[in-house]
Amino acid sequence: MIKVTLKDGSFKEYEAPKSIIEIAEDISEGLARNACAGELDGETADLRTIVDTDCSLSILTCNDDAGLAAYRHTTSHILAQAVKRLYPQAKLAIGPSIAEGFYYDFDIEGGFTPEDLEKIEGEMKKIIKEALPLERFTLPRDEAIKFMEEKDEPYKVELITDLPEDSVISFYKQGDFTDLCAGPHLMNTKFVKAYKLTSLAGAYWRGSEKNKMLTRIYGTAFPKKTDLEEYLAKLEEAKLRDHRKIGRELGLFMTDELVGKGMPMFLPKGYTLWRILENYIRDKELDAGYQHVLTPCVGTVELYKTSGHWEHYKDNMFPAMEVDDETYVLRPMNCPHHMRIYANSAHSYRNLPVRIGEIAHDFRYEQSGALKGIERGRHFCQNDAHLFVTPEQIKDEFTKVVEMIFDTYKDFGITDYRMVLSLRDPADKEKYHDDDEMWDIAENALRNVLNEMGLDYTEEIGEAAFYGPKLDVNVKPAVGAEYTLSTCQLDFCLPAKFNLTYIDKDSKERTPVVLHRAILGSLDRFMAYLIEETMGAFPVWLAPVQIKVLPISEKFLDYARSVAKKLKEKDLRVEVDTRNEKIGYKIREARSLKIPYMLIVGAKEEENGMVAVRTREDGDIGAMSLEELEAQIHQKIVEKSL
Repeated sequence: MIKVTLKDGSFKEYEAPKSIIEIAEDISEGLARNACAGELDGETADLRTIVDTDCSLSILTCNDDAGLAAYRHTTSHILAQAVKRLYPQAKLAIGPSIAEGFYYDFDIEGGFTPEDLEKIEGEMKKIIKEALPLERFTLPRDEAIKFMEEKDEPYKVELITDLPEDSVISFYKQGDFTDLCAGPHLMNTKFVKAYKLTSLAGAYWRGSEKNKMLTRIYGTAFPKKTDLEEYLAKLEEAKLRDHRKIGRELGLFMTDELVGKGMPMFLPKGYTLWRILENYIRDKELDAGYQHVLTPCVGTVELYKTSGHWEHYKDNMFPAMEVDDETYVLRPMNCPHHMRIYANSAHSYRNLPVRIGEIAHDFRYEQSGALKGIERGRHFCQNDAHLFVTPEQIKDEFTKVVEMIFDTYKDFGITDYRMVLSLRDPADKEKYHDDDEMWDIAENALRNVLNEMGLDYTEEIGEAAFYGPKLDVNVKPAVGAEYTLSTCQLDFCLPAKFNLTYIDKDSKERTPVVLHRAILGSLDRFMAYLIEETMGAFPVWLAPVQIKVLPISEKFLDYARSVAKKLKEKDLRVEVDTRNEKIGYKIREARSLKIPYMLIVGAKEEENGMVAVRTREDGDIGAMSLEELEAQIHQKIVEKSL
């Protein structure tokens, strides 16, 4: 008898081997109909896989991440088959499922166009209607190489060649198409119900800029047409909210190929918003006892070898520079500089904690495909700080950091977030500082503080910094996947590497503990988040231009300028539209630029010393004196009204 233990703890017994799909049919007709793959003793497997020994088994549907991945991976094979039918000269690279769909990379002269995607989708529809079974077979490595050479697929040959000589290589065949693949897949192309090719992009083979640029086709697939329609609607909303589009339209920042990829430049309005954020967080830190410093954007390689970043992080740094017999790098982070500042003077337990803050410019060599406006660039500016504390102060200082995060999020109206305790993967000796005892102490210390604070959090293995565990606060934006804004990292490692000390109450030398923390994260990413959440309609306290004065005609320019001058003297950000255009046009343009307040001035307003006020949200709200208007706006600024 073969005993199969199911996900709910129940079990089935069979006298003879059965395939996973047969077991699914035995459990439930509906389950078999919706099955995408199986999870056999913890490993995903095709539904045709034969179960011939006692095991645990879960039947995966599109409600399971692994089942949906198999569904989408099958769709990527249908895409590749369609491309090979329409463009036989195209060479196949790779085509995995990803978080929100799938992609496939092709080497084809001239690439593809959006019009080509429509043709490919049409051919995919034919393949699905053909109801082609997906059949797995294997070959020894040498035969597999020969097989792909005969098909003139050099990228597949390279992938197989990199595998050990004794490897058995698996392939999947569907009709006239065969692809190198580990699986799993659906049993038949007919089970793909709803799909869409969404975009084109360039992608270097194997992610290296030293290799050839391929053409990547992105797509997605869902088991129901309504799910696909809902996803496509979200994509359209994402396009409308894209901070790159809005930033360009509102004149906030720009990029320039001559300056370099991933090197955004902030324009006057964008830099005004930047300064507001910078002043906001600096003032908050000063109130909390932080001391701000300014350190260089470069450091010697020896500095990063001492910290351990060179060993663990050098692939993410820009290439080293040789200057006067020394080797320098653009800094990817600020910890080593701040360690040296702490070491510059003697410390007693009486003057700890020492809180060192900096709005610091950093540089990381991100892959071209990962760059995204100011959300992810090669140059960015961190709201960074390092708190040097005694072990007894960890709880109190960590609590204050978390409270500062919560207070900041309240001011910016951020409510959709989750807290993650990011831990190391103990099996990864290369990625993390190798000191099991240190990690146990650090992880337990952070876990205990979170528990004592009564915070809800999840734990994620493998997401720690190389030197210690951390609390990440991940925000869920209006569109797209969540990402980290704020972080607080606990570090027993770097203080020891830099031989940092303080004198304790017994006059003995001790090593401090360091909290690495960033409240806004990087100002760039925080700004991108705000742009997409507000769609550029910033609350009045954040708006780069709070007021636009719109004279009805050139005759009232002098009055408009005098109004602007008086409001500027009250520290409000004001512009005057001096163009000889109709007032309706000026109002429409001011609204398109998301200006919170528009002041229309003409003969009546000048005669009465008033302004006709329109707001972005409410339209015409009537005439006001400048004193009334200034008081209303300042109240919103003080309250940080959203």
